[in-house]
Amino acid sequence: MSRRLLDRRAFLRTTAATALAAGAAAAGVLPAAAGSGRRPIPRPAIGMHLYTMRRGLAADFAGTVQALADIGYATVGVSGRHGHSAAAIRAMLDDAGLAAVLEHVGYDRLTNNLAGACEDVLTLGGQWVVTSSLPGSLYTLDGIRRAAAEFNRAGAVAATYGLNVLHHNHDAEFRTDGGRVLYDVLLEETDPDLVGFELDVYWAARGGYDAGAYFVNHPARFPALHVKDMAPGGGFADVGSGTLDFAAMFEHAHRGGVRQFLVEHDNPADELSTARNSFGYLRDLRF
Repeated sequence: MSRRLLDRRAFLRTTAATALAAGAAAAGVLPAAAGSGRRPIPRPAIGMHLYTMRRGLAADFAGTVQALADIGYATVGVSGRHGHSAAAIRAMLDDAGLAAVLEHVGYDRLTNNLAGACEDVLTLGGQWVVTSSLPGSLYTLDGIRRAAAEFNRAGAVAATYGLNVLHHNHDAEFRTDGGRVLYDVLLEETDPDLVGFELDVYWAARGGYDAGAYFVNHPARFPALHVKDMAPGGGFADVGSGTLDFAAMFEHAHRGGVRQFLVEHDNPADELSTARNSFGYLRDLRF
């Protein structure tokens, strides 16, 4: 490995560590409740997962992230580059006053090009490399155990960059095989110092499980959430307009180690309206 590459990696690690420390001071883990119904989500912890905004980003990336900042969002989770490099996205986020906390990558990139994924997350200024989903063949007990072993390996590599690996779930992780819930096996067989989870609360509910219970039963494993609401018919809804009880769900979020509440809607009719409605709800929520 060249000296130039080593120097660049050292610089990126230092930059990421500085950003991480600043972000932790600003947002941090939620404090324990001072009283029922009185605790807000800290403003620096309210973010947008950019998959929600993909149509706007494809047409005008810089203008869309600026619109999010104008609404009041502090952070984003990157999901899709829309033809831009990590450095170009970082520049547009910096101009808007937003911070990227993570990037979604495919499972194949985690297993085949993790170094490149880590470099890109460092360039973006983020803390977490996040797998967006698992291959369908791994949704068995044996498959999920193989995935857990891969996450542990990847987490050890990511740690050398000052990063952690997270996994983002869908409802398939809540299937059972051999009497075991696959998501529980992932939690149990991954190293908590190296691997965490970006819990998608909608997909957990679709799978029949309460996100709040996971915060209690698996402390400090969930630094980031996808905050997504469920319409009465089971579809997607703007946060706060659906059927999920976020106040009850978040009562123990501090125990789960939650630091980022990232809004997501998989198919919004109007992306900016969804962004405004969801932000307003989370800003005013008390639990």
